[in-house]
This record gives sequence, C-alpha cells and structure tokens, in this order.
Amino acid sequence: MMLTEQNILFIGLGNMGFPMAGHLANAGFNVKVFNRSPAKVANWLANFKGIATSSHVDLVENCNFVVLCVGKDDDVRELLTDDNGIISRLAPNTIIIDHSTTSTELATDMAKAAELHNCFYVDAPVSGGQQGAINGQLSLMVGCDDVVFERVKAVTAPYTKAIVHMGPVGSGQKTKMVNQICVAGLIEALAEGLFFAERAGLDTQKVMDVVSQGAASSWQLVNRHKTMIAGEYEHGFAVDLMQKDLAICLQEASELKIELPATRAVSGFYADLQADQLGHCDTSALLLRLQKRKSAG
Repeated sequence: MMLTEQNILFIGLGNMGFPMAGHLANAGFNVKVFNRSPAKVANWLANFKGIATSSHVDLVENCNFVVLCVGKDDDVRELLTDDNGIISRLAPNTIIIDHSTTSTELATDMAKAAELHNCFYVDAPVSGGQQGAINGQLSLMVGCDDVVFERVKAVTAPYTKAIVHMGPVGSGQKTKMVNQICVAGLIEALAEGLFFAERAGLDTQKVMDVVSQGAASSWQLVNRHKTMIAGEYEHGFAVDLMQKDLAICLQEASELKIELPATRAVSGFYADLQADQLGHCDTSALLLRLQKRKSAG
C-alpha cells in the first residue's frame, strides 16, 4: 500500500493543527479530523478534502495513524486513555504521533498504554510556530521506537523541514523543553534590549537593523522586533501556553535536581502578564510588561 493511501485521524485543529492537517490532505492522504469546536471542523472542511464526525471515537476505524496536536497532558489522556479514549479501539500497529507539548511522564504513560494494545506511541513536539505550520516548515524532535521512525518521518513530511530521532519515547519532550528554555531567555533578552533602546532615546528600528547583523541576532529578533516596536502582540504562541510549557520545564529540572534561574525568572514575568489579564497575548509581550511597570512606577 502506498503511504498516501493510508488513513490518518488528526485531532486538534488549532493554530498549528489546522494547517498541518491541511498539508496532509493536500499531499493526498485520507484525512479524518476532529476538534472540540465544530466551527473549526467546518472551516477546515471548507478548505480541505477530508471527513469528520462529532466524536473522535467514531473516526478510529481503519486508521493507520492518529496525529494529536492539543494543549496539555490532560487533553491527551482524555483522548487516548480515559473512559472515552481511543487507544483500546485502535487496530494493532497503529502509530500515534503526538505533536502536543507535554510532560515526559505523560509520554511514558501513553507509550505503555499503546503497547498494551500492540500500538505505537510517538512523542513528536514541534518548533517553528504558527507560521512554520502554515508554510510546512516545522522542526520535529521525536521520541519513539527505532522500528517506526521512518514511517513517522514519511507521514509528517508534508509539514516538516527537519526531523530528528532523539531516542526512546520521552526524548522528544525533553528536547522541546530545551527549545522552550532557550526561547524564553531569548525573548526576555530581546524585550530588555528594546526597552533599553527606547528609554535611551535611540531609534529602535535602526538599533534592530544593526544588531540583527551581528552576534545578537536570533529568530525572535528578526521575526518579532517590528511587531514589538508597534505594540502588536497577537502573533503566534500565547503567554498562557508558554507558561504551561515552562512549568513542565521547571518540574523536569526539579526532578533532575538542577536550577534554571533564568527560566524561573521569565516564568515569573509571564505570570505578571497573566495577572494583568494578558495571557492571550503572544510571548513577545514581555516588552509590554516592562513598559507597563515603568509607567506604573
């Protein structure tokens, strides 16, 4: 059987999942979709070829792959192993590819549950943001058995620019934690740099133009400084989601008995934004936090 003749159940049509599932449909896969919000399902079906029903349980028959792109540990457990979960209903050798960012404990638990039913669970968190999902240019960090990695690589190819097998289940989530630790520090540094330039009376755009050509450059600087200068914070990954991820990072660090002082500090800064009812803003709102506190002082 050709790979594109196989059936995929894609669960989670948010900012990331919507275009990812679309890339699979455009690549010729037989795609079934489920989302708790019927409006998102209807919108997806208006743009791509596929099928849907009101219950994810109704869609598992004849699926070769189940792809998840949801919010947190509890969402994954509910979908896979709770009373209305689907793992027990899957055919043997079905591969579950979980793009959610979760704890390693969740990944390990789901892998054990899948193994009991002769299926495979793969933790494959992504990096690249909403724009990367739209462009089909995501990076995947994968934890799974060696025997399924090549199949995972092939089926995710329509929305992937890079994919690396990091090791056994759980390794993908640990790698994503490294990603989030690094990103959080970069965004705070960029926010502080912009804030300093602003208060020093510099032309912030000229500052960014010159420092982006040197060692201070980063993806965050190149792609976010203009919107930060403009005070626009509705682009991509939300503060609430980053806080969830950083909590996972800090919990894992505690279990490893190590300190992450910068990560803990940035998590506190995001908590300030949440306290100001700004959890819906994107993660670059760390600059807004500095500006608000200066104004309040």
